[in-house]
Amino acid sequence: MNVEEEVERLKEEIQRLGKVQDDGSYKVTFGVLFNDDRCANIFEALVGTLRAAKKRKFLTYEGELLLQGVHDNVEIILKPTPAAAAAAPKATDAVGTS
Repeated sequence: MNVEEEVERLKEEIQRLGKVQDDGSYKVTFGVLFNDDRCANIFEALVGTLRAAKKRKFLTYEGELLLQGVHDNVEIILKPTPAAAAAAPKATDAVGTS
């Protein structure tokens, strides 16, 4: 599996394990990803795949290097796709225009 394929798989796993946010992004902690059996079987080097996805601006998280235990509570945020961002409700949608 090449880096691009791994990043795509990582995005799928974050969507599976994470919680969708109002803006269409997904949020999951590093500990949840790292300790998931399916992720452990897919990713030979999870931290490397996370760094590659961050470099490609698909996701964000604090810091450069994540370590098991120390960084288990660090939130990883998968940025919304343009389609998801467009579908997210806006504050002005709730305002009546009568």
